[in-house]
Amino acid sequence: MVSEKMKPFMANNSAIRAMFEEGKRMAAIYGSENVYDFSLGNPNVPVPEVNDALLHVINEGEFNVLHGYMSNAGYEDVRQTIAESLNKKFGTSFSYKNLIMTVGAASGLNVILKSILNPGDEVIAFAPYFVEYNGYVRNYDGNIVVVSPDTETFMPKLSEFEEKITPKTKAVIINSPNNPTGVVYSEETLMELAAIMKKKEEEYGTSIVLLSDEPYRELAYGGVEVPYVTKYYHNTVVCYSYSKSLSVPGERIGYLVIPDEVDDSELLISAATIANRVLGCVNAPSLMQKAIKYCIDHDITVDLEAYENNRNLLYNALTEYGFSCAKPDGAFYLFVKSPVADEKEFCEVAKKHHVLFVPGSSFACPGYVRIAYCVSYAQIERSLPAFKEIAKEYGLTD
Repeated sequence: MVSEKMKPFMANNSAIRAMFEEGKRMAAIYGSENVYDFSLGNPNVPVPEVNDALLHVINEGEFNVLHGYMSNAGYEDVRQTIAESLNKKFGTSFSYKNLIMTVGAASGLNVILKSILNPGDEVIAFAPYFVEYNGYVRNYDGNIVVVSPDTETFMPKLSEFEEKITPKTKAVIINSPNNPTGVVYSEETLMELAAIMKKKEEEYGTSIVLLSDEPYRELAYGGVEVPYVTKYYHNTVVCYSYSKSLSVPGERIGYLVIPDEVDDSELLISAATIANRVLGCVNAPSLMQKAIKYCIDHDITVDLEAYENNRNLLYNALTEYGFSCAKPDGAFYLFVKSPVADEKEFCEVAKKHHVLFVPGSSFACPGYVRIAYCVSYAQIERSLPAFKEIAKEYGLTD
């Protein structure tokens, strides 16, 4: 009954979700206050003004407009509002024509990959990366090509990247701030990456699309700036989601930006708009589109202080206990080196102390684990004795 093409997806079902389900099981046994679940990147900082936005939209909107058919690309006024906001922040020159509203960033990535990939085309990703990229590429019979991780900096290995670009390379995916490391790619890195891609385009006579996956764009700490990638490379498409900046992952609302500078931009915009429909999404949710406009008009976004406080508490404690990890500049993850070669064994030992996190092999980077600190400050405080016991078990601290 199940298709052969579907079976690999089932075999590689997300370890993140599996750990999340394990957390629920353990909470039922031991009590939720005694289980320290750091597995799922589920935003926990409320943005109550989103509810105000939805109520305003429902109370003030015209029924047939709000609940009726629309352009597959989404409401023009919403797209224009987003375009003008981006222009103001980043000095770009987008209009509503450059935007397509999508059902989150995952849908956006699938829309653009469907629009550009032919069977056998290659898509490059930099480890560690969100492993569902594999499935998105396979959806359209493409092949994922992985650049190995630089575990000193977790910046892209550009020399290896250049070697792995071939005439079959159709796209490159970057994710900054990064899941799972929290690293923010520097302007210098992006400029070097862009120069390599331009050189290879000229060498092979092809177009290579840079897909910038940006659900964590607003989550950067200590004044760290996240460069806007369209400034550095002409064939850049931005995939964005409001799941983190407004704490609404369940609403599945985001957009694609396809700048005029992209090769055959009008044709690509048309293809992506149609792909949005034929994939079955048709258009992004109408209520959330209008709510996004309200949030932009009223400067509503998440308060980062709670995430930054969590980061500082957890990072300082774990490094004090002897764990090795890079201090994240963005997102809400800590990527920690496993004290043993098999990080899955490390996960099992932690689970005995009721601590749950995700093995790095789920992000194509074995030997590490991801800890999602988008939980309450109190939960992190309660978890610290357990982390200290784990460190003692491995001889990292007295």
